[in-house]
Order: sequence, then C-alpha cells, then structure tokens
Amino acid sequence: MNIVLIGATGAIGSRILDEALRRGHTVTATSRDPAKLGSRPGMSGKPANTSDVAATAHVLEGHDAAVVSVKWNEADVHQVLDAIRKAGVKRCLFVIGAGSLLRKDGRTHFEHMAEKGIEPPTSKPAALAFDEMKKANDLDWTAISPAASIQPGERTGAFRLGLDHLIEDDKGESRISREDFAIAILDELETPRHMRKRFTAGY
Repeated sequence: MNIVLIGATGAIGSRILDEALRRGHTVTATSRDPAKLGSRPGMSGKPANTSDVAATAHVLEGHDAAVVSVKWNEADVHQVLDAIRKAGVKRCLFVIGAGSLLRKDGRTHFEHMAEKGIEPPTSKPAALAFDEMKKANDLDWTAISPAASIQPGERTGAFRLGLDHLIEDDKGESRISREDFAIAILDELETPRHMRKRFTAGY
C-alpha cells in the first residue's frame, strides 16, 4: 500500500512507520520537523502541520490510506478531517488514546483516572475528536485505542482485540507495547475489520 503517516516521529507514530516499512509498504512520513526522519528505503519524509489544511491535503493526495497519530490537544480534528476530504483519501485510521474506553463498571477510563486526580492532557481532547470522527460517514475511517499503558517493548504479535471496552489481563492490568500496537494498526490497514468503528488492542 501507499500510506501517508501524519505524526511519524512521535512515540507511537515512529513504531507505525517501522512496522509499515517492515511489511514493504511505501510510506510518506510527515512531521513538523522532517529532518528527524532521516532517510530510509521505502520512505519519503515531508513537512506537515495539520493547522495548514491546504498544505496537509496536498501531502495526503494520491495515497491509499492515511494514518493519523497526533496529540489531539495540539491538533484540531475538524482541520484533519477537512484535509483528508480535500485530498480525496477515503481510508483513514486515527490513533485516539485509551481515555474513552469503558471499564467494567461502565465508566470511561478517563473518569477512573480523573477520580485518582490524573488527567492526561490528551485524553479528553482525544475523546472529543473521536466524537467528530463518528460523524464522518463519507470516509472509511477506523479509530484505534491502545491499552491503558503503552510503553516501548517487544514486538510479539500476541495480543487481544476488543471494541469499546478496555482490555485487561487477569491481574487487572491493561497494557500493550508500542511495537505490538503498530502491528494491530497495520493488520487493520491490510485487512479491514473495523470499518467506521473504534477498536482496541491489549494483552
């Protein structure tokens, strides 16, 4: 596939880039500072700032799919969706964080964290961005949320998928490595199973 990746130098975006190139896809990797991307076979680096809709749309044009891995407290989802539409890219996958996932008691993970006095800066903005994505019936979108903890780790390929509920292990822990999260994303791009839905991955 010919993939454009918005946010390719981020903690998760860099793993998505690694996984896509590993599988032989062609990737246009974007960053506000493309010098950080270096030079890699199968990848072209381009500058992109989602606040510039016209310029972002130009970068997106001609790709089979767009993957957006940004901090939603720094990016406006309306501008991102506008750029995707202007570019004519139908297939798009958004990384949105774990905050809007439901816990066993029916409350969101964000509500559980807030109760403990923890409010990550991207959590609520990502949930609001997801609300807007769900209205985009003209796009073949998918949103993906990680487990509660997503850290650097091993690429195992051994994880579980779910929809709107946080995945926890038998000890009540919710985690996935960034490397395995990237596998879940590329699997979905290659074989779509969650069209116009959100899904999650965890151990």
